Amino acid sequence: MAIVVDIDVLLAQRGMSVGEFAAAVGITPANVAVLKNGRAKAVRFATLDAICRTLDCQPGDVLRWVPDEPPPM
Repeated sequence: MAIVVDIDVLLAQRGMSVGEFAAAVGITPANVAVLKNGRAKAVRFATLDAICRTLDCQPGDVLRWVPDEPPPM
């Protein structure tokens, strides 16, 4: 998938563990792993809001789009 979730980068920058993050956001550590590994099919806006509040960031800091393949020339 072309959507990359950068939660692991943000957690490392803030020195926050997955357990601390999961508790603060209100999701399970297993769901954090699903997000980090790119296996999530959707993210509720309420969850994204909690993620951004916890990490003091913007949605674009958490999610980014990367093309699957280079555009044709």
